[in-house]
Amino acid sequence: MNGRQSIRFCTSVDGVRLAVATVGQGAPIVRAATWLTHVEKDADNLCNRHWVAELSREHLYVRYDSRGCGLSDRDVERFSVEAWIEDLEAVADALELEQFPLIGMSQGAAIAIGYAARHPERVSRLVIYGGCARGLLKRDPSPKVVDAAQAMLKAAELGWGADSSSFRQVFISQLFHDASAEQQRAFDEAQRLTISGVNAARFMKVVFEIDVCEVAPKVRCPTLVFHAVDDPCFPFEEGRLLASLIPDARLVPLPSKNHLPFETERAWPMFLAELRAFLPASASEAEQRSATPQLTSRQLEVLREVASGQTDKQIAGKLFLSPRTVEMHVARALEALQCRTRAEAVRRAAELKLLG
Repeated sequence: MNGRQSIRFCTSVDGVRLAVATVGQGAPIVRAATWLTHVEKDADNLCNRHWVAELSREHLYVRYDSRGCGLSDRDVERFSVEAWIEDLEAVADALELEQFPLIGMSQGAAIAIGYAARHPERVSRLVIYGGCARGLLKRDPSPKVVDAAQAMLKAAELGWGADSSSFRQVFISQLFHDASAEQQRAFDEAQRLTISGVNAARFMKVVFEIDVCEVAPKVRCPTLVFHAVDDPCFPFEEGRLLASLIPDARLVPLPSKNHLPFETERAWPMFLAELRAFLPASASEAEQRSATPQLTSRQLEVLREVASGQTDKQIAGKLFLSPRTVEMHVARALEALQCRTRAEAVRRAAELKLLG
């Protein structure tokens, strides 16, 4: 891990408290939440530490515990893809992240895709690893597959939190084919610490019903899709379908029999090489400024509304944003234009012919 980790909390739109961790320096990179995370423990866990170490090497790495997991509120009413997207919106707003690369791993892929489609001005790059276009119950499953899924949900609810790891081993076998005994123990410990059996079953039920086939074509940023060719959890065909649905996305097959790669396998350095080639080398593209101030399309859109005399509340309603997000865009526009007041910023933008 590169530098000291900072943990803070923010609140989602429905009042759920989320634990957010940042580590590293530089342009931010955000990872959408998955179900088996614990921001306080992940940096030392054998299954997660290499992700934290490498993604914080050249970036401010932002990750957060999903509702129901880790340090975030465990007792919550809503589990849905929509609620998970709202959580990501809350994290990005709380940290005042204007534009950033977004990573979606496993179930987090659906969250990242939904967020990128909804907020094209904020996601500069999209990286998907081990995602699926359709959950298990959205792939026209046979009655036998449906019965097996229901049995898995029941097993999770009854046995997840038990002292014996026998129940949790069922789920480890669904995620990894090549894990060593040490890696299996590490993942089992992560499972035990991060989520209850009831919440595990609720999570899996939503994941079984994931379907991003309609929203994926709405993504507009450059996208890289990684998928293990022998993924035991989500079939490679699902990764290929996902890449075909996102405009101009590039699919990168990786030689692995595990759902997510361990640092000891060949797929990991291959993933890192492709990732680093795909992401900006240093500061974000928004920081590569010419003599003329560069504003994002959303900043300009908000500034035009300010120029027309609209209040933050009116702008928020018109652009389907929160008033807080409007304030953030105005503040960033003032910073870019090196102005202290809104009137001064509008005048400066007009002089530079930025408002059209």
